[in-house]
This record gives sequence, structure tokens and C-alpha cells, in this order.
Amino acid sequence: MSQPSSLHIIDMHTAGEPVRLLLPGQITLHGATLLEKRQDMKTRHDAIRRALMMEPRGHRDMYGAVLTEPADPQSDVAVLFMHHSGYSTMCGHATIALGRYLYDEHLKRHPDQPRHTFRIECPCGPVDVRVTEDANGNVVSKFDSVDCFVDGLDESIELDGLGHITYDIAYGGAYYAILPAARLGLDFLTTPVRQLANAANRITDHLRATRPIIHPHEEDLSFLYGTILTDDTPPVKDAISYNLCLFGDGQIDRSPTGSGVSARMALYHRKGLVTEASRPRFAGVSGIPFDARLCRSTKDSVAVRISGCGYYTGRSEMIIAPEDSLTYGFTLRNTFHDVMTSQKEI
Repeated sequence: MSQPSSLHIIDMHTAGEPVRLLLPGQITLHGATLLEKRQDMKTRHDAIRRALMMEPRGHRDMYGAVLTEPADPQSDVAVLFMHHSGYSTMCGHATIALGRYLYDEHLKRHPDQPRHTFRIECPCGPVDVRVTEDANGNVVSKFDSVDCFVDGLDESIELDGLGHITYDIAYGGAYYAILPAARLGLDFLTTPVRQLANAANRITDHLRATRPIIHPHEEDLSFLYGTILTDDTPPVKDAISYNLCLFGDGQIDRSPTGSGVSARMALYHRKGLVTEASRPRFAGVSGIPFDARLCRSTKDSVAVRISGCGYYTGRSEMIIAPEDSLTYGFTLRNTFHDVMTSQKEI
């Protein structure tokens, strides 16, 4: 179908992970629910995702969000999360950035009446975000996750070159396989990131092919989003635990991953390692941490409050030129044979 000739965006980052916001009002999404709008985005407007996430405007690890009208009447805005290879059901770093954007946009219109609390409808469900300024002038967003839970404990697989691997699966708005890198015989702090990433990708690929994921309520949420490798730091107050999150088709999250932190907190709660008094911190490859705490817990699930800061990096008008064979993006190929094959398909 015909797509807009230009797209207005705002670029942000949270803990180093990019967030490209497609500002509202530029495309119309059909559907009575946000998951139906998500399907409409996939069917009719996926070219926009490719144009904004892939090269030459984006890159393999690009991340973005489409702002749209909420189906939930209590929500201020709805958001569809997107990346280089598709769409995700929840994204904490994008929610943190979006909280700041909503706060600033309201402040522009109502400078004498700042608003600090917003409800954002996400594909996994609505989340509440509270935005404040700290003593250093940073705008801090805190969001409360959807219900998070453990889907599998101490499961195991065998992989050539990695041997016997024991992992857990937890849901934090998206499903992740979670395990310490030490279980792979790798030192988390000294092993090259690319080597850690390759191992995590192999685990994700194997589990997607062999291990069914069934969300208790929504079929569209029933898939393994990625794998998180962790260090061995226990979740104790003021100690920072580092993790590497691989999602989508192998994208590396620069941030700690908000939905991944929520999944880790659900896992630690299940194992009796955190309580509502715990205040662990988590960091990704940028080294910038998110703060986490349980804000609600039951025997089977938890809700997690994640705190972080989003920052602006740019404001742009992206030109969509139909005569440009690469206007809707391309992927960097592994070999020149792949390049030649892809050119024949254009």
C-alpha cells in the first residue's frame, strides 16, 4: 500500500540503547485492540518499520516505537515496539524514554501544571510510569511492569561445543531464557561480547525450534524473545549485576533490558533471593544501571518497578523516496553471494 513520503521522528536513548519514536498521527492503524493494531502494522505498514530500523537510516541493533491511539480508555497513549527484525511485546528502555517524552510534551502545553504520571498501553498490557526530576536535573522514569512469572526452572539442553546447559525461562512482558555465562564455561566479565552473543544466539535458536512457549492469555505473546546471560553477582542492595541480552534475530541490547530485568526479578523472587525490601541494580554493555524493586508479589507472579533515564539525541524528518530501491531498508549481508541474491530480489 502507499506509505507516507516523509516520517517525523524523535531519537532518544536509555542507558545507551536507541529508541526511535515515530510520532503520532502519521499512519492510521486499524483494530479494536492494540494486538489487532500490531497485526495491522505488520500487514500494511511493515515497510515503515523497515525504513526506520534497517540501513541506511538504521542499523542491525536499531530499536523504535510507534505511538498510536490507545484501545484502553484509561491509557494516555499506546505504543508498538519494533526493531530490525520485527516487533516485541514489551520494552522497558523504550517505556522509560517514552515517559520522559510524554512528560516534556505535557509540560510544553501546560508549563504551570506539570504532570508526572502516565499510563501507556503496551502489547503485553498497560503499564503506569511516573516521571520526576532528581537533584542533578535528570528526568527519571519509573514504570510498573505487567505481571511477571517463571515459566520453567532448571531445564536443560545439549549443544555441540557448549555441552550440557541448564537454564530458566521467565516472562517480564516478553519471554527470556536466563542463565549465568559460567554455566557455559565462560567468564562473563572477560569473555569477548561477541563470543557471549554467539552462545546466547545458539541457545535462543535451539529453544525456539524445540521448546514451546504458551502465554496463559494471549497467543500473540507466546514466543521466546531472546536469551539473557548474566554474571554471578547476587541481587543484593547497591550491588550491580551485569547481563547481556540478545533478542530478536540476535540484536544486542545496550541497556540492562527493562523486560529482561523484570523477568530476572520474577526468577529471583521464585528462588527466594529477593523480597519487596530488596533494591538490586542491573546493567548491560553500556554500564548504565536500572534500579529495580518488587512493587507487588504473589506466590506465582510479581510486578516490578524499573527506574532509569531517557535522553534525547535528535529530531528528524526521514524522506521516503519511492524511486530509491533501498528506501525501505536493507540488511548487511554475510557474503557477497548474499548481496548478489538480494539485489536480484529488489
